[in-house]
Amino acid sequence: MSYSIEVKDLQKTRDDFELGPFNLNIEPGLVTALVGSNGAGKSTLLKTIMNLVKPTSGDIRILGSYVNHTESWKQDIAYLPQNKLGHDPFNGMQLKELVSSLYPNWDEALFKRIVKDLDVNLKKNFKNLSPGGQQKLALALTIPRNAPIIILDEPTSHIDIVSKTILLDLLAEWMEDGERTLILATHQVEDIRKLADMVAIMKDGNLLAYKDKEALIETYTQYWMVDPLPTESLPGEVRRKGSKTVITNDETELEDYLSQHQLKWLNKETLNLENTISLMLTK
Repeated sequence: MSYSIEVKDLQKTRDDFELGPFNLNIEPGLVTALVGSNGAGKSTLLKTIMNLVKPTSGDIRILGSYVNHTESWKQDIAYLPQNKLGHDPFNGMQLKELVSSLYPNWDEALFKRIVKDLDVNLKKNFKNLSPGGQQKLALALTIPRNAPIIILDEPTSHIDIVSKTILLDLLAEWMEDGERTLILATHQVEDIRKLADMVAIMKDGNLLAYKDKEALIETYTQYWMVDPLPTESLPGEVRRKGSKTVITNDETELEDYLSQHQLKWLNKETLNLENTISLMLTK
């Protein structure tokens, strides 16, 4: 299979933080949400993919090209970091002229549409815009690069609810091409729910899981019992709440056990996406 991004045996050690080692292969045509608590290593991973941070060991390939061997891949990827360094002295039009000159597939019509739909101010210097205004301008400078891969680090931070809805719809439309790749590092469950096909969960520099979103939602089931649970650990048990509620990652085995021990439940429910991710990050 041909991957958009291949991360092999990646490891990065910096001060007291260690990223990896881990492997991650991202297919074209999919939206991958990168999630995790603050300090999990999401931004470090993205900077390493972009060759802004050198890995201690391991390899990264973008559309088949090793990032540390050539720079030919740079026009194939559009990256929106959290910190927009070097933007402050320029207004939106000046930044657009600079950025568009670097990307031969720049989509001027899409740029104008984003500017209009998100009400982007092109006249003020970047430093004089509100945080939300800066984010909207940065998005307008990133998406129209028309690169086959877009990486967005916290793309909906600071922007208002209406603009967020417009942005998510626009990104969904952008992905209709079928061959493009979108990676979102986000804390926003709504971003994941609306856009993501795959979810990569990171904790303490490690990749806990890389799963199809729908499969991820089926990971855990919560049971509310009629009688108190036995003190022994139950099949697939990952957490219990009080004496009559248990969460399992193995419905079949747990229900066989409950049936054998004549234990009845009042109700059961699959955990939603937010609770599933939270449980994986805290258990």
